[in-house]
Amino acid sequence: MFNALVVNKDDEGKTSAAVTQLGLDDLPDAEVTVAVEYSTVNYKDGLCIGPGGGLVRNYPHVPGIDFAGTVETSDDDRYKPGDKVVLTGWRVGEAHWGGYSQKARVKADWLVPLPAGLDTRQAMAVGTAGFTAMLAVMALEDHGIKSGPVLVTGAAGGVGSVATALLAKLGHQVAAVTGRPETADYLKGLGATQIVAREEINETTKRPLEGETWGGCVDAVGGAMLARLLGQMQYGASVASVGLAGGAGLPATVIPFLLRGVNLLGIDSVMQPYDNRLRAWKRLAKDLPMDKLEAMVQPATLSDLPKLGADILAGQVKGRVVVDVNA
Repeated sequence: MFNALVVNKDDEGKTSAAVTQLGLDDLPDAEVTVAVEYSTVNYKDGLCIGPGGGLVRNYPHVPGIDFAGTVETSDDDRYKPGDKVVLTGWRVGEAHWGGYSQKARVKADWLVPLPAGLDTRQAMAVGTAGFTAMLAVMALEDHGIKSGPVLVTGAAGGVGSVATALLAKLGHQVAAVTGRPETADYLKGLGATQIVAREEINETTKRPLEGETWGGCVDAVGGAMLARLLGQMQYGASVASVGLAGGAGLPATVIPFLLRGVNLLGIDSVMQPYDNRLRAWKRLAKDLPMDKLEAMVQPATLSDLPKLGADILAGQVKGRVVVDVNA
């Protein structure tokens, strides 16, 4: 038997989450069984622990959209017992049972070998949020980051924190947008050279173009903020869009695209091809400063998850929550 956070839904549609003991026979059928060591808490996890957000198909359900651990058994030649592996995406923790469990059984295609230079705890300090941040930075690099500050919105969150640290380590000036003034010192510690108050950039304007300010942007907010900053990008600069905390709508015009050649790059971390996953994880092992990564970490256990799920939905989680599923 082993412990897992299990979410149930009653006849009235109300969900509840509690740490429960399961057996190996309870796990879904798949090729690889992993002894999970660490997972994380992301916005999707908050939805899946709580109301579901339309992401969870069947109950009972084990959330956790990512994990790192050690292969116990494998019916696939690519993995053998003792291999260290990482999983992000593929709707694990949503449509499929996930990482909030001491054991997980998943498809071999969903796994990536743990890259040299990272242990399983560090891999989950990175987690889905850090992996997404690396994909965003790589997309900006592929399109050419311009001179001047690179803007990071939602900078104190999981994606924003890692993006700030990565961009600073790579030699860029980073302007960090936050609605929480108390996070300014934290963001400067990650390498931000400028703190931008959320209210300065969170409103739409009738002017489709403003001064050319930002050499690139990692945007985790979307909505009115994304529309506003599109008109502030330098000529030919790119925005990597990774989230919609500010809403799914985009009240913008096409003028920044037509007159300044601005690029809006969509970043999907869920269905990324294997080769690009491997590229991103290798870059993280090489380019993410581990001392900065440690500064982002908030430790947690399975029993902490119901509260943390509610906290992240309320925007009250800073940095990276690393869940030790065996604690």
